[in-house]
Amino acid sequence: MTDENRNLETRLERDSLGELEVPHTAHWGIQTQRAVANYPISGQTLGFEMVQACATIKLAAAKVHLDLGLLDPAIADAIMQAAREVREGKWTDHFVVDAFQAGAGTSFHMNVNEVIANRANEILGHPRGSYLRVNPNDHVNKGQSTNDVFPTTMRLALLVMLTSLMTETEFLAESLRRKAQDFDGIVKSGRTHLQDAVPVRLGQEFGAYAQAIAKGRQRLEQARAPLHELGIGGSAAGTGLNTPPEYRSRMVAELGRLTGLPLQPGADLFELMQSMTPFADVSAALRSLALDVTRIASDLRLLSSGPRTGFAEITLPAVQPGSSIMPGKVNPSIPEMVNQVCWHVMGADTAVAYAVQAGQLELNVMMPVIAYELVFATRIMTNSLKVFRERCVDGIVANEENCRHYAERSLGLATVLNPVIGYAQAAEVAKEAVLSDRSVLEVVRERGLLTPEIERALSPKAMTEPGTL
Repeated sequence: MTDENRNLETRLERDSLGELEVPHTAHWGIQTQRAVANYPISGQTLGFEMVQACATIKLAAAKVHLDLGLLDPAIADAIMQAAREVREGKWTDHFVVDAFQAGAGTSFHMNVNEVIANRANEILGHPRGSYLRVNPNDHVNKGQSTNDVFPTTMRLALLVMLTSLMTETEFLAESLRRKAQDFDGIVKSGRTHLQDAVPVRLGQEFGAYAQAIAKGRQRLEQARAPLHELGIGGSAAGTGLNTPPEYRSRMVAELGRLTGLPLQPGADLFELMQSMTPFADVSAALRSLALDVTRIASDLRLLSSGPRTGFAEITLPAVQPGSSIMPGKVNPSIPEMVNQVCWHVMGADTAVAYAVQAGQLELNVMMPVIAYELVFATRIMTNSLKVFRERCVDGIVANEENCRHYAERSLGLATVLNPVIGYAQAAEVAKEAVLSDRSVLEVVRERGLLTPEIERALSPKAMTEPGTL
């Protein structure tokens, strides 16, 4: 490349390590460019949610410093305009640092500082890379450190994302409740150990699914609450160095105004910088939700198995052909996707746990992987639950005839005989039913054990509610 072509395609920037070429069209600067070269790892970034949250902090900081008379009004206004544009997603392609990067998230943080600084300089009539009026460190990052900005960014991003996830869990629970009502009159065989058990109603199964999801939402809400406590203003180690005394409270108030969240200053800025336990709690709540969701998805796959050689007690909506070679085959594709998402969320929790315990002294430098795993896990869980509800659960149809057939032939019916003829004789009835391929009711009738009371008790519907002979 000739010098002339290089000058058209790149610009030369300088930092404490020397000089480096930066793409001429890039809004990022030299520190971001070094990170791009240093960390070509996954091709994944920390995500727009993190960028948006960090830009919100930059917007708030510029406003607070302007109000305190510590930042030139023209510079503050340009920074705020640039930060608003970033929040709106205007420069998303310029946030290019890999998710797996240097510790603490400094590279991500400087990417945000540089994009906002370069855009602010443009607003003031100066070229990208000049930093003649707005400097990424001195102005955009004024009164801040990666060490308090990055965990605050994580909190703000997850507070917003968890709100969406909690909404989707609520919608899914309600969808399952509707199915529970629709299926309440359908009796089927219960199964434990994948073997026949006493009859249950299909509605009872779905009602339990709904309750499990509702409890998952409660766990998310409980885990989310501590994220409202912010450590912004702690600066490099929690001391608040290089910040005015009122900066901390003003920042929390301004961030609350910008986000609409009930934020509050942390009681101990050192603890908030050292401990990542609130994120471990969020991760654990995500894992617990995933455990129930994957169990339910697997149940739906099993209950819909067949349609000729499986249970076929329910039919799932057909969303795509199920085979490249077997005509007419339809698979439980949506629950299969949900299983995969849930397993990824469980794995992410393990990564988060390792990273949370890796904090040392005044800082946990493993925050980038905590942020990446939680943001990604929350995003895919939210999206998958929406698809699960809309393209699967809402369209489930019960196959009443199959359910009734299994209920009538279930060996679990023998359980009702225990109070009358004892466990041992009831077991003999069940055994004979298996050997003769008959129902329990048929064997009881043949043995002369049938009384009106037993016949009523052997009604599958009666066996799905409390009561004895």
